[in-house]
Amino acid sequence: MLFAPDTEESLAFVVALGNTEAGASRSGEDELVTVEQLSALLVRFSYSGRFDHDEAELREVRRARDLLRRVWTLDRDAAVESVNGMLRDAGALPYLVRHDGLDWHLHATAPEAPLAERIRVEAALAFIDVIRMNEMRRLRVCAADDCAGLLLDLSRNGLKRFCSVRCGNRMNMIAYRERAARR
Repeated sequence: MLFAPDTEESLAFVVALGNTEAGASRSGEDELVTVEQLSALLVRFSYSGRFDHDEAELREVRRARDLLRRVWTLDRDAAVESVNGMLRDAGALPYLVRHDGLDWHLHATAPEAPLAERIRVEAALAFIDVIRMNEMRRLRVCAADDCAGLLLDLSRNGLKRFCSVRCGNRMNMIAYRERAARR
């Protein structure tokens, strides 16, 4: 599956953000409880613009995380309503921009807009591409029994089932043991 580079980057960020939630994270704990944890997450992605680095911003980003995790699991038609709502609430007006060594890509909020708003709008722009290409099936929750991790399936055949090799290996081992026990 081929999306525009900024779409893939935005979707990868939604996965990383969504997978900080308890039950979806590697540790099993909520990994977005401090301003420092938020800052560390943002270092991994190329967000520019305003950063307040305070508890209020953290709370709003956590709310955005909950919303984006919910949109990730919606069917195409239901996702449209949520995406349109995110764009409408932000008064989004898409425009092309180049910055930080990145080629032309879309933004739809001012750099001084609050971080959570920019996160929601950039995710909404990415969801637009997914919806328009009728590829919501590429946005999934891990198939491992005890994992709620988000996964973005960019594989050619669209059959990726697990958020990580760790989950895939664990489920394969469980299946192997079940088969061996039946012999």
